[in-house]
Order: sequence, then structure tokens, then C-alpha cells
Amino acid sequence: MDESAGIQGGATEVPRGVLTDFGGLLSTGVLAWFRAFSERVSGAPLLLERLFREGREAGEPLGLHECGRMTDAECDRRLADGLRAEGVTVESSGLVDAVASGRRPDTTMLQAIPQLRTRGVPVAIVSDTLGDNCYRGYDLHDLADVVVLSSETGSRKPGGRIDQVACERLGHPPSACLVNDDLEQNPRGAARLGSRGLRHVRREETTRAGRGMFGTGALGGGARGAR
Repeated sequence: MDESAGIQGGATEVPRGVLTDFGGLLSTGVLAWFRAFSERVSGAPLLLERLFREGREAGEPLGLHECGRMTDAECDRRLADGLRAEGVTVESSGLVDAVASGRRPDTTMLQAIPQLRTRGVPVAIVSDTLGDNCYRGYDLHDLADVVVLSSETGSRKPGGRIDQVACERLGHPPSACLVNDDLEQNPRGAARLGSRGLRHVRREETTRAGRGMFGTGALGGGARGAR
């Protein structure tokens, strides 16, 4: 796999709106959260990823929870059941919050949003929700023009619905928007919708790509945060 930022699909003119992910861009990525939690409770950092990917006891509840069709408490219980089936016993209460507790802000990418908005480029934060407290400590509505969460739309990435809602709220068609996300399937999904997709791997490459599209100073500078 090419571990570098790449632009996929979309028109060649300067994007008129930006859709950015939360976990993986503005904070450490969800896979890092999963691995830190799995290592802590089982000694196997890829355990939770495997459970989610295989859609067993843990995978289905995660999808339902992210789409707002399962409460934190029920997801906690089902996730604990999935771990128990793997021989890992954990307290179910607050389990989803425990998984997300490893998030850390990426200061550079957080600073890029107001830089874009200052240049007249509206920004939407588009995120798959993991737990009621996933965004604690982040004022998303102050940070961006639009906030679209999977728990509110009933659709998670890389499905087109959540991105379509974000584009509609920004007032631009998908073909006029850039979608920036760290998970490879999400920029690809955006490209199928007609948007330009930019995969975020390293902040230096993302800011360089942003400057190329929006001009010098559009994305960059600032302190280095966690990646």
C-alpha cells in the first residue's frame, strides 16, 4: 500500500469546500485508539480491529452504534461480550469511552481549519461517532462551519449519504469539495461521489497538498501535535 498522501478523483479546479475527518486528522486515529486499548486489556494490539473487521460480537454493535441505532450502554455490553468470547474479561460500563480515551489532538491540523476558513473556504467536520463523549474537549461547532456526525445522519463512511449531507450544508455540490480522511476507503468513496479525495497519512504531506490547492499559507505552520 502506498503510505503517502494521494489525491483521488474530482475536478481539477480549486475546491470550494472541504470535508475533514476527526479521528486521524484532528486527533490521533481510531486505529491507534483500538490498538492502545487492545494492548492494554489483552496484550494483543490488533484484537479489537480483528473483531470489528470480522463483524462478530463486536463488529455489528459498532456499526449500529456509530449510526445512532444503539446506545453507549448496549454497545458497551455487546463489546464486552465479544471480548469475553476471546478470553478477555473487562468491565462493560464505560467500555466505549475507554476505547476512545487514547485520542490526542493534532495541533497542526486543528490550526489548518481556521486558516482555510479565513481564506473563504468553508469546512465541514464529518465523523463516525464512537461514544457519547468522543468529542469531549473539542468545540467542533466553533471550529468548523458545519459538523456532520454518523449518529445524526444514520449513515457512516464510506457511504455517500453522510458526505452528501455535509456538501449540502456547505452549499456546494460534491464535485466542488475536497474530502480529507486518513482511512483509505473514505477518500475512494468520496471520489465515487464526484468529490476530490485526499488521503491523510502524514501532516507534512497533507499540508503540502493543501498549499498546492489553496495557495501558500492556506495550510501550515503551527506547533506539532500528536499523530
